[in-house]
Amino acid sequence: MPSWNNSLPKSAAPKSRQTRAGVARGRRVDNAPMTMTVRSVNVPRAAGAGAAADADAGNDAADHVLRLAPASGPVEIGPRGFAVGPDIPPPLDPAIATQDHALAHALYAYPTAHHPFWRTVRAQARVAAPGDPLPPASFDEHLALEGVQENQLWVGDVLRFPDCVLVVGAPRLPDGRFNETLGFAKAAKMVAESRWSGFWLAVRVPGRIKPGDPFELVPGPRANGLVELFRARTKGRSW
Repeated sequence: MPSWNNSLPKSAAPKSRQTRAGVARGRRVDNAPMTMTVRSVNVPRAAGAGAAADADAGNDAADHVLRLAPASGPVEIGPRGFAVGPDIPPPLDPAIATQDHALAHALYAYPTAHHPFWRTVRAQARVAAPGDPLPPASFDEHLALEGVQENQLWVGDVLRFPDCVLVVGAPRLPDGRFNETLGFAKAAKMVAESRWSGFWLAVRVPGRIKPGDPFELVPGPRANGLVELFRARTKGRSW
């Protein structure tokens, strides 16, 4: 497979660290567009319902791998989220209660801005044809979000939707599920190198969420950037 770095435009390359000077002066430092929306809300697949959806997405082999599929209408979100998703990693600190850890990992979101890159490398890996769309929930994401990326987020930032409020908790770390859902062996390694891992969310205000919902990014304390935290937690590890 050709080097994936050659497929990544320089202008889209992930940043290695987040600027703090603007935060110290009380200014907005990200370049998030004004419009941020939910592209899809993904819920557990009904038994036997995946094959037709995968055929429509141009990926007949995904049915036995993907756990989630897009919902067509509003979905109720409680304190623990609403669905299965990626495997929740164990607490880094054994003193953290299991319930508290689960609440901090209620939902998993992935930015749609990275989809074109993954379509390209999947075609290079010959697991999809050039131009094939990325199957929905290819990252086990509960929420596919437009208009925001990891390098624009800090732990504690708030995502305010029309009927619920979520809080950024932590980056997802690379694991074998990326290889399974994206369909090739080096996917987790590429996630580690790009730092395009998606992120975990806690539910601050339960409610409902649906495709097309707009949302607002409200800065939190901005002490720990997602990308910096990802780098610290993956340092010295290999995939």
